[in-house]
Amino acid sequence: MKSETVGTDTSQVEIQNISPHGIWVFLQGKEYFLDYERFPWFKKATVEQICNVQLLHGFHLYWEGLDIDLDIESLEKPDDYPLVAR
Repeated sequence: MKSETVGTDTSQVEIQNISPHGIWVFLQGKEYFLDYERFPWFKKATVEQICNVQLLHGFHLYWEGLDIDLDIESLEKPDDYPLVAR
């Protein structure tokens, strides 16, 4: 038996899990793990702040309540984007 998708997928980005080690973001069919060592801004954020994320221009994540901007490429190739400020 095969289930059909009903309607249109309206969620472009979804926070799938928040743990003591980091957060999981599902975006464009891929799952990304943002660990608190590499992304320390999320460690003390509230669930509401973390879940309030938008995908802008198809390649840019923005957390308004935290004033965090991340390019999707920085999630795919984190070593190419070293942490500049804490």
